[in-house]
Amino acid sequence: MKALRVAEDIVPIAQFKGQAAHWLDHAAKTGQPFVITQNGRPAAVVMSPVEYDRLQDRQRLLESIAAGIADAEAGRVMSTKERQRRLASRRKGRQGR
Repeated sequence: MKALRVAEDIVPIAQFKGQAAHWLDHAAKTGQPFVITQNGRPAAVVMSPVEYDRLQDRQRLLESIAAGIADAEAGRVMSTKERQRRLASRRKGRQGR
């Protein structure tokens, strides 16, 4: 996601209402999020669906990495040989079905 540019990416709600199609098109074309303000305070952040999906994917990746690090620190690990043995055992069990 591109960095928010304060001079260009903060839109009062009245301006957004009058130009909603323009702002949504801008977000889709540029990938640039923008902030809608109400009474001078941030009220919402709008971004394209593609950028939202990318952000969600990144969050899931970071959570998976954190979980892996926590497992390693807690000693919940196994050797490569043990993992290969377990996978081979699983494959044999599925072939028998």
